[in-house]
Amino acid sequence: MKIKLAFRWWLQNDPIRLKYISQIPGMHSIVTAVYDVPPGEVWPEESLAEIKNRCERRGLVFDVVESIPVHENIKLGRGNVDELLDVYCENIRRCARAGVKCVTYNFMPIFDWTRTQLDKMAEDGSTSLVMYWDQLNGLDPLKDDINLPGWDASYTQEEVRELFQAYAEIGEEGVWKNLERFLKKVIPVAEECGIKMAIHPDDPPYPIFGLPRIITCEENIDRMLAIVDSPSHCLCLCTGSYGCAKTNDVVAMTEKYAAKKRIAFMHIRNVKILSDGSFEECAHLSSCGNLDMYGIVRALVKHDYDGYVRPDHGRMIWGETGKPGYGLYDRALGAAYIMGLFEAAEKELGKA
Repeated sequence: MKIKLAFRWWLQNDPIRLKYISQIPGMHSIVTAVYDVPPGEVWPEESLAEIKNRCERRGLVFDVVESIPVHENIKLGRGNVDELLDVYCENIRRCARAGVKCVTYNFMPIFDWTRTQLDKMAEDGSTSLVMYWDQLNGLDPLKDDINLPGWDASYTQEEVRELFQAYAEIGEEGVWKNLERFLKKVIPVAEECGIKMAIHPDDPPYPIFGLPRIITCEENIDRMLAIVDSPSHCLCLCTGSYGCAKTNDVVAMTEKYAAKKRIAFMHIRNVKILSDGSFEECAHLSSCGNLDMYGIVRALVKHDYDGYVRPDHGRMIWGETGKPGYGLYDRALGAAYIMGLFEAAEKELGKA
């Protein structure tokens, strides 16, 4: 197989041990980051070297970073943005020297992702992440003290309100302008270093509380990729994030951008969309949700995708506890399922 199977790992904050990850058949890469350095500061090379050495001792490769966070001032285009862009470029250089080949990032305002519950129990007793509109409707972040699962707890309510107002002032086109500035600064550095920058979609891919979100659909992806024409300017195509919107044809999107060689990283997971647009994360199998998982994988194989693939959010099953969405057992099942899909697609298409 040309792909490189990867697994997200949270370093010292992860109860899952590397020796268990290394036992998953076909596992190649560890996806992690320097989590104890705030956004906008330089990552110590010693920290990157330590991660690399720990992975290599278990026969794994640390070659994907998820993520180098983009400071809010860069997204808003204010304050010390030039200094922050220089720091970001330096972190790319340091990652490259540590052997990293792919860096994932996002340009989501304020919060990386939004869910309303992290432990919704299914009929079989497993738990997963969900977002229900009836739990969001009526809330106002400018008036209410909101602390949703997945939101950055380091912000005070006053800071959250100030950021909401700042994004309201610049609007969607302001975010586009600041993304363009970021890309024109960062992508040439990544290309020089041999790193592919893989932008993660907004999760979910539509506005939440009026915040502008732009990495949401095929039209916006095309606009974003046109800003800088470089093989280092790529997508992290998260099937579950794009798949939360019924208007996104994830199989067609995978086919299109795999053909263009603009996917560097695949987050593969399934999602079940409810009648009101709410969604529940589910097991990876196609039959468990709304996405055609084989169709997605087949599109990758058809166009000789050779990038990174990881099983994304899993359920908590078999009594496991830990970081919601990032247990060992269900993601290991997902990894085995994904590898089986790749083997089947390769044999069908004569690429085995």
